Amino acid sequence: MRSCIKKARGIEKADVLYKNAVLFNPFTGEWDKTAFATAGSTILGTGTYQARKEVDLLGSYVIPGLIDAHVHIESSLLTPREYGRLVTRHGTTTVIADPHEIANTCGCAGIDYIIRASRNIPLDIFIMFPSCVPATPFDESAEVLSQLQMEPYRTCHTVIGLGEMMNVPGVLEENPDVMQKLDLWDIRDGHAPGLSGKDLNAYLCAGLQSDHETTNLEEGREKLQKGMYLFIREGSTEKNLCTLLPLVTPFSVSQTSFCTDDRHADLLNQDGHIDDCIRKSIQAGLEPELAIRMGSLSAAERFGLKDRGALVPGRRADFCLVQDLKTFEINRVFKNGVLIQEKDFLDTPVSLPQYRFRTQIPEPKDIMCQGYGKAHVIALVKDQISTIAVTHIINSEEIPDFSRDILKVVVASRYDDTKIGVGYVSGFSLQNGAIASSISHDSHNIIAIGTSDALICDAIREVVRHRGAMTAIADGTVRSLPLHVAGLMADLPYETVCHNLQLLSDMVLDMGSICNPFMYLSFLALTVIPEIRITEKGLFDVTTFRHIPVFFDDA
Repeated sequence: MRSCIKKARGIEKADVLYKNAVLFNPFTGEWDKTAFATAGSTILGTGTYQARKEVDLLGSYVIPGLIDAHVHIESSLLTPREYGRLVTRHGTTTVIADPHEIANTCGCAGIDYIIRASRNIPLDIFIMFPSCVPATPFDESAEVLSQLQMEPYRTCHTVIGLGEMMNVPGVLEENPDVMQKLDLWDIRDGHAPGLSGKDLNAYLCAGLQSDHETTNLEEGREKLQKGMYLFIREGSTEKNLCTLLPLVTPFSVSQTSFCTDDRHADLLNQDGHIDDCIRKSIQAGLEPELAIRMGSLSAAERFGLKDRGALVPGRRADFCLVQDLKTFEINRVFKNGVLIQEKDFLDTPVSLPQYRFRTQIPEPKDIMCQGYGKAHVIALVKDQISTIAVTHIINSEEIPDFSRDILKVVVASRYDDTKIGVGYVSGFSLQNGAIASSISHDSHNIIAIGTSDALICDAIREVVRHRGAMTAIADGTVRSLPLHVAGLMADLPYETVCHNLQLLSDMVLDMGSICNPFMYLSFLALTVIPEIRITEKGLFDVTTFRHIPVFFDDA
């Protein structure tokens, strides 16, 4: 600090002077043609400084390092190191991660793995400790994380708060276990899809502060009016950005940030990360200054990260160079005043957590769902992870029903080999074959859909053979992406993962499927998102919070 004070005053030489910059200030929204000086990882100030080294930025726009306000790294299918290799190319220098996916499959050992694997890379990964493992009392997980197991992590400097509180009924009913968890950290993320009125008031009174599940303007406006931080999400299938962007104004921008939540590696590689959110926002008509603030200072302020988010004296020298604000392509990225390079992501071994994989491979007779009459069907919603509960007259002997796009969906427990749930789903457009995955939020049991019971069983068999994978089977061809890290992530370079995802994507499109079927498939078991889901115990009605039969009689 004393050295920085002297250098900031100009008594001693700065370490580096960056000349010919067009520097963005998110506090004022202004651009300043100037130079700025650094000492180590710290910004000293702007203007004229003597320095040991000078770097000419040739008129580049300079913005703070970008921040993702809410992400599950596991959903990228990459390890933290490979995730960092990929997103730093797109200007991201900080992410706020909730590792509840790996916490469900491995307990605290999974969280410890994420913390260890995040060290010594030029990406700061802060942890919001998973609050709901399992997601609800109806779900499975490797461990049930209680307040006692969470307590020791309060002293871990990378754990900065409590992750998304999905157990809304538990909050509203003042469940003792939920109340104890809320007492652990002052920073608490919410998860409140569709919550409004007095129930939203009560949720806020319990100390929840943010939401990333908002999907329409009315819902978002109410949450902003009541003081919530709104994370505008743009993932692989959760696309809320264009809908919610009208809520962003100079008055609300301090309460709004970008998040990706769940974005596969191929989309990160092709379209980008938070830079993609900023680029889309600018193209949609949002002022670049507001978009950049959302992707930097707004997120930093929400989480109390006062050392980043702006390139002002005393803050970290995390910054990106951009040549054109309209195209918003990131050219170079600096972390702690140092240009990020490939060599910064050394392959340092990190021991992988052990995880359960007790799935019994079903036979066609095990996944029968016989009946005729009114039946509940899960209907996908395009570009959303929410579903709609619809009713069809179904003859089980006539499934798959291609004319109405109705397929069988199966969930096989990874924790108990006796549990298999069966239901019906519409919206995948699959005409041939089957797909299966060991990624099904948040329990991550094996989930599969297909055009025959035999193919569904074959796809599940392939996932089990790898102890976790994404698999497609059609016309005698089998293609898989093995997921050897907890059945969730591939222990491979991101380039290899993206290539394998492209092969899978090409294959399932040839099978007649919609785009991103694996991401849609992965959310069919998430019992905290309306309206209807499928678990290892069968269909689950999110609105009534109970399991329901497939076939039913109105009487």
